[in-house]
Amino acid sequence: MQNPRDATRNGASGSAKIPPIHLACGPAIAMPATLADSDNVTKLHQPSPERAAWRIALSCMLALSIAMGIGRFAFTPMLPLMLHEHLTDIQHGSWLASLNYAGYFIGALSCMWLHFTPTLIIRFALAATVALTLAMGLMESFAVWAIVRTLAGVMSAWAMVFSAGWGFRKLAELRMPSLGGVIFAGPGAGIVVTGLLASLNDALGWPARGGWLLCGVLALALLAVIWRTFVADMPVAVDATKSADAAKSTAAPSINHGSGESVIPVTILYSFAGFGYIITATFLPVIARQALPGSPWPDLFFPLLGLMVIPGAIIGARAPLSWDNRLLLAVCYVMQGLGVGIGIVLPNVVGFALGSVLVGLPFTAITVYAVRECRRLRGDNANGLIGLVTASYGIGQIVGPLVAAPLVAATGGFTTALLCASGVLVLGAVGFVWDWRRSLERAP
Repeated sequence: MQNPRDATRNGASGSAKIPPIHLACGPAIAMPATLADSDNVTKLHQPSPERAAWRIALSCMLALSIAMGIGRFAFTPMLPLMLHEHLTDIQHGSWLASLNYAGYFIGALSCMWLHFTPTLIIRFALAATVALTLAMGLMESFAVWAIVRTLAGVMSAWAMVFSAGWGFRKLAELRMPSLGGVIFAGPGAGIVVTGLLASLNDALGWPARGGWLLCGVLALALLAVIWRTFVADMPVAVDATKSADAAKSTAAPSINHGSGESVIPVTILYSFAGFGYIITATFLPVIARQALPGSPWPDLFFPLLGLMVIPGAIIGARAPLSWDNRLLLAVCYVMQGLGVGIGIVLPNVVGFALGSVLVGLPFTAITVYAVRECRRLRGDNANGLIGLVTASYGIGQIVGPLVAAPLVAATGGFTTALLCASGVLVLGAVGFVWDWRRSLERAP
């Protein structure tokens, strides 16, 4: 038996030694010598802030790839295959697209009433997106498709809003908010992959349902990769107090708390972006196939558009806060307006390729600058305005395909619809420049 004095000496430091534990089926397991050592062992198994931040950014990027690139925009490259098999026509395809955008509109508005844990909503929305994507390949009823596409829009909105919000908050806590651009590269990455899958499906001669099933399986595989990230907040080896201070210091500053400037211009003009790009984003492969019959290129323009979204998201998020958001939006609108219309002037491979680049690059940057403008106008109370302009954008997206379908039916092509969309974008750019000049004239 140990001498009590020896025990006292061993514990003089306040840290009692813990003997190794012997298991009947294996070697002795040495336990941490002290509680402090136990904490150190725990920290060794926790990811560093940089590693955790990258994991969060990439997981949220893949979440948006599932929700937006697959759940929302897989319909675009799949539509030509569905038309070719006479599963639908342009009129009904336009309705399916608009129903999806209506679902997104409803989902975005409903986010303010969802009070569940963000990671729970993300997991549910992504799992539902997988199921709904697979359902498109298992059913061949317009009524069922209408319900599925509407629900897919709702799930896309939930996943988009909560993945981005949760991801940006975690990155701020980890003092790496600059990775936010990686998150918004997700839709572009998803568009690239779904576009290539649809092209592969067509090249192999598989039916359209095969393409939907491929997209669904891909979404399931991606979800399996990121699922654990959204199960619970990851422990990170960083001081909690410092993280909280960092989150406050990295939060975007309020440029203007509201000095009487009207919110009407940004609310109305943001809907022009939704209307202007959505016809191209919905019908680009169909338009290209009509202009380039027999060419192998039409199915590659939409993946190119998605590819351009990735650098556009990363570069756009780094624009200095001192630059006027309205002028940035005007530049983006003009770029997209040229991208939408250039295929009319140059209905060849070069024209469609340039158009895809010009539409894709500012795709996410427009959202970034619109949110910044809301914060300039309303400062820390901008959430309501952000919701309002998001709804405005959604209305533009819903109306776009509904306007395009009768114009295509009346003219036999997309030229008039694309000219209309391009003109609306240019008009929106003029509106932002006018609002900027008006504010300069009113400045003291």
